[in-house]
Amino acid sequence: MIEVNNVWKVYLVGRVEYPALRGVTMNIRKGEFLCIVGPSGSGKSSLLNIMGAMDRPTKGEVIFEDVPLSKLSDDKLAELRNKKMGFVFQTINLINNLTVVENVELPMIALGIPPKKRRERAIEVLSRFLPESVYYKRPLELSGGEQQRVAIARALANNPAVILADEPTGNLDSVNAHLIAKIFKELRDEGKTIVMVTHNIELTNYADRIVKLRDGRIIEVVER
Repeated sequence: MIEVNNVWKVYLVGRVEYPALRGVTMNIRKGEFLCIVGPSGSGKSSLLNIMGAMDRPTKGEVIFEDVPLSKLSDDKLAELRNKKMGFVFQTINLINNLTVVENVELPMIALGIPPKKRRERAIEVLSRFLPESVYYKRPLELSGGEQQRVAIARALANNPAVILADEPTGNLDSVNAHLIAKIFKELRDEGKTIVMVTHNIELTNYADRIVKLRDGRIIEVVER
């Protein structure tokens, strides 16, 4: 589903080049739950951003569903992200002056989905994770775990092929962290492809495969 071929990412810090990724090659299989782990600075987030078409590699290629991302303009990459990808981050990024259901509707606005259908879809995905009593609350009225479930619902709004999650449990307690990982596993069971960056080794027990990074290189791949 996603092919990463000899990807390098080099950042320029002052006059010094800092290679965050060094020739990473890997494939993401359709319908798998893959975890990317490694110490801080190992390149996990850089790799996820490149796979998610949020950043371009310095060298190498990413192919998403047989489409080389290097061939797409920035506008086409944005369209691909909106239609095919859902994102969940450690910083939840909900808009506090909107209700929960309005936050979930946001990705559908970019696709021109009519308001009635947006609301129906938002309620459909929210109903999987949260009671109806929270739909019209503001995000700040919710717990951290509830907010992250809203973020997952928002990521699912456009029925993406893949969910890319960057430390989605980093600000949660153990109970809520496992709850989020279980949600991702359930989504994988339904055919979604899940790629999650995490520092929490316990959560890798929910994954089908674990990719370990160090200093911008893959050092081990573990099949479960």
